[in-house]
Amino acid sequence: MKTMNKKVNLQDLGTKDFKEIWDYQEEIFKKIIDLKIKNRREETNLETPNYFLFVEHPHVYTLGKSGDLSNLLLSEKQLEEKGATFYKINRGGDITYHGPGQIVGYPILDLENFFTDIHKYLRFLEEAIILTLAEYNIIGARSEGETGVWLGVGTPFARKICAMGVRASRWVTMHGFALNVNVDLGYFDNIIPCGIKGKAVTSLNVELGVEKVDEEELKSKIVKHFNQLFDSSVSIIR
Repeated sequence: MKTMNKKVNLQDLGTKDFKEIWDYQEEIFKKIIDLKIKNRREETNLETPNYFLFVEHPHVYTLGKSGDLSNLLLSEKQLEEKGATFYKINRGGDITYHGPGQIVGYPILDLENFFTDIHKYLRFLEEAIILTLAEYNIIGARSEGETGVWLGVGTPFARKICAMGVRASRWVTMHGFALNVNVDLGYFDNIIPCGIKGKAVTSLNVELGVEKVDEEELKSKIVKHFNQLFDSSVSIIR
């Protein structure tokens, strides 16, 4: 019988290059999967770890494995001029933007420590963001058939505030969510976000009408709601 480990190691990585953190995620992901394979092969019951990475990326566009490259509206030269990079990656979803003022969360969890349901996992990630936004009196919601968190759903002013895209193998997750907090929204004009035409994107500071939202405070609120939903205990590691 597997021991369920609900402890989650939290690392705040500051500002880091997208590729560097993608490689780091892959390293942790592989380590957890290798341990699970060892447990199965050798009939051992070694505890599998869980991680939650916070990071902010320099300007970058990423395209999911089912994404359409035509949703990137810039040439290679124009990307360079904007100081942005581009990667085709192995998560679900279409194209998205990461950059300064955006809180990116990468939970790398062994879901067998929690529940084995990817749909439920995505809904819990969305719910953690919805509950966090509620603390700022912002009503976040789901939009049917579109993963992530939206404002003004069902109105002509629907706008996305948090994008999500995950990968899972053997119930281990990677990639995650990107919440716009203090973002220069002009960078979204260079893509068709998530491949959805005619939908706007917003940032929390814009919705609150303030210059800057305290990102550290916001991260602590996300962790609080994540803990409640996943019945986990998060501890900071360096």
